[in-house]
Amino acid sequence: MVSLTADMSPLHPDRNLALELVRATEAAAIRAVPFIGRGAKEAADGAAVDAMRAFFTTVNFDGTIVIGEGEKDEAPMLYNGERVGNGRGPRADVAVDPIDGTSLTAAGRNNALSVIAVSDHGTMLDASSVFYMDKLVTGPAGVGVVDIRLPIGENIRLLAKALGKPVDEIVVSVLHRPRHEQLIDEIRAAGAGTRLMSDGDVAGGINAARHNARTDMCVGIGGSPEGIVTACAIKALGGHIQGRLWARDDDEKQRGRDAGLKLDGYVYEADELVKGNNTIFVATGVTDGALVAGVRREGGYVYTESVVLRGASGTLRRISSEHLVSKWL
Repeated sequence: MVSLTADMSPLHPDRNLALELVRATEAAAIRAVPFIGRGAKEAADGAAVDAMRAFFTTVNFDGTIVIGEGEKDEAPMLYNGERVGNGRGPRADVAVDPIDGTSLTAAGRNNALSVIAVSDHGTMLDASSVFYMDKLVTGPAGVGVVDIRLPIGENIRLLAKALGKPVDEIVVSVLHRPRHEQLIDEIRAAGAGTRLMSDGDVAGGINAARHNARTDMCVGIGGSPEGIVTACAIKALGGHIQGRLWARDDDEKQRGRDAGLKLDGYVYEADELVKGNNTIFVATGVTDGALVAGVRREGGYVYTESVVLRGASGTLRRISSEHLVSKWL
């Protein structure tokens, strides 16, 4: 079996695969440009999906979408279980989010991304039957230190000690939702600050794991697909991630159990979310954010910024590109 990230393989160098995937996220982000700030999130998502799928046909791998735009009957493109790539190359599990933050894009707000995550075939947890996941993400300092089972105040104090800075300098990212009101109060009661996100918890998790970011921790209940995607990136950053599936009702809990998922407070560690370190994460900014700049159009050119994270090498690369408007929009 060919490894997704076999550095020495003359046939399937993973660096090439990562760069090919960037072309797909760039295309999705650029196609969303006419809809930024226009209040049309479905149109933005549809344009991004079409562009990403078109570029997938040129990519040299044999991918199966584990986390996509829904089930086949609900999503005409990039659905769960769909095969993508040209079929020539390593087999891989794929998670896609043509726009992580469709509401952000529609409103013209920050932190919307186009995202693809890839791992070796059979290594990515399929958590699609339970929509939400409670997550805890930090950078490398939190590994073996924090634990999602502990009260948030204790995790903040433990992380502050590991980072060698006072608690009042710790900043925690949380999705701004009614379900997090008590969590936000507890974070502030512990002496830490909050950065409330309207959407886009993939970017929130990655920013918390980066060594030079302005946030130290990302917590709270967000999408379970976003949790798996974030785990692929955290592998490359050497950070900490844990997740607990959060079923909304008894029916969803039963669907999760029927799918073989562990609920009732079970904590998924990083290697259970995505096995091994053979991961690739690529993202292109749709709108500006702390992780990457958004798509910018000036005259006859469109400018994009992307990041590529590879778990095998532990690298984060930034790619700035310029594209002729005449070829795209």
